[in-house]
Amino acid sequence: MGKLSGLRHLFMTLFLHNFASFMVIPAITDVTMAALCPGRDECSLAIYISGFQQAIIGLGSFVMMPLVGNLSDKYGRKALLTVPITLTIFPLAILAYSRTRSFFYAYYILKILTAMFCEGSVHCLSLAYVADNVPEGRRASAFGILSGIGSCAFVCGTLSTRFLSTASTFQVSTAMAMLSAVYMRVFLPDSIINDNLSTPIISEGKSDDVANQNEEPGKKMQVFKTMPSMEDMLALLKSSNLADVGLHASLLYYLKARFHFNKDQFADLMVITGVAGTISQLLLMPILAPALGEERLLSVGLFFSSAHMIFYSIAWSFWVPYAAAMFSLFYVFSQPCIRSIVSKQIGPCEQGKAQGIISGIGSFANVASPLAFSPLTALFLSERAPFYFPGFSIMCVGFASMIAFVQSLMIRAIPPISSQRVGNCNYMETA
Repeated sequence: MGKLSGLRHLFMTLFLHNFASFMVIPAITDVTMAALCPGRDECSLAIYISGFQQAIIGLGSFVMMPLVGNLSDKYGRKALLTVPITLTIFPLAILAYSRTRSFFYAYYILKILTAMFCEGSVHCLSLAYVADNVPEGRRASAFGILSGIGSCAFVCGTLSTRFLSTASTFQVSTAMAMLSAVYMRVFLPDSIINDNLSTPIISEGKSDDVANQNEEPGKKMQVFKTMPSMEDMLALLKSSNLADVGLHASLLYYLKARFHFNKDQFADLMVITGVAGTISQLLLMPILAPALGEERLLSVGLFFSSAHMIFYSIAWSFWVPYAAAMFSLFYVFSQPCIRSIVSKQIGPCEQGKAQGIISGIGSFANVASPLAFSPLTALFLSERAPFYFPGFSIMCVGFASMIAFVQSLMIRAIPPISSQRVGNCNYMETA
C-alpha cells in the first residue's frame, strides 16, 4: 500500500503537464496559419513545415526514448522526469510573449530542439513509474487510469482554450507547465533506484543470470514459444503509431480547409474526444480489461481507431467530425493495452527500458508519418489534386490502423514472466 501512495502525486503531475501541453493544440494551427499565410484557410507551406517539424522531432525521439528509459532504470524516474517537464516550459513562453512571424520561427526551432527529448518521455516514464508500483494483474487497469488522467487533462485543457483568447491560452499554458515542474519536484516521491545496474546500462548479463536462477529451462523455453515474434510486435506497434501520428498531423489542416474550423471548433471537437476517452479509460477499461484480456481489448481499440479515421475522411458536413469523435470511447483502449502486454513480459529492473523502446517506436512513426501523409494532405487539399477527395490522406491513415488491427488478431494471451525475473532491484521511496 505504501508504494501506491505516490501514484496520486504522479497523476497530478501528469495532469498539470498534459493540461499545459494539450491546451495549445487547438490554437497552434491558427497561430501557424496567421504567421505564414495570414487570411487563408489552406496553406501548403504550413502543412509542410508542420510535417517537417514532426519528422525531425520524431527522429530525435526515436534515438532518445530508449536511452531515457534506460537512464531512468539506473538513476530513478523522478530525476529523468524533471528534464522534459522543465524543458516544455520554454517554447510555450515564447508564444506567450508574442506570436508574430519572427517569434513563431523562434518557437518553431526551440520546439524541435526541446521536443526531441520531451516528446513522449513524460508518458513513457510515468508508465514505468506505475509498473514499479502496481502488480501485474492490475497493471492494464492502472495504465488505463493513467491514460484516463491524460484524457481528463486533455478535456480540461482544450475546454479552457475554448473560452480564452489565443494570447491568454499560451500564457496560462506556460504558467501550468511551470506549476507541474514545481509540484513534481516538491511532492512526487522517487520510485526506483537500481543500484545493481552499475555496469553498462545496456548490459543484459545480470538479467539473464537472474532469469536462469528463477526459471526452469523447460518452462522458459515454453514461455518463449508462446510469445508472438518480435517482428510481429514491432510491425503492430509501428502500424498503430503510424496511424495515430498520421491523424494528428493531417486532421486539423484538413478540417480547417474543408469546413473552415478555427481554434474554437478544434477545442469543441477535442473536448468531445477527451470526455469520451476519459469515461472509457477510467470507467470502462478497468471492467473490460480483466473480462476480455488486453489482447482482445487491443483489437477492439484498433478496429474503432480505423473506423473513426475512415469516418473523418468521408465527412460530408461539419457535424460529421463531431460524431466521429465519439469513437474515442473505444479506440483509446489500444495504447494502454499495448503497454501492458509488453510490460508483463519484462522484468522489474527493465520497465523503463521497455517503455522507452515502445516510445521510440512511436517516435519512428513521428518520422515516417509526416513524410508520408503531409504531402498527401497538401496535395489533396490543393487545386492540383488528381481527383477530388479532400480526406484521402485521412483514409490512408485509417488503412494503416486497419493493418495494425489485423496483426493484433494474431496475438495470443501469454503468461507473464516479469514475476519470475525479480532479481535484486532496490525500491526506495523518498518523501
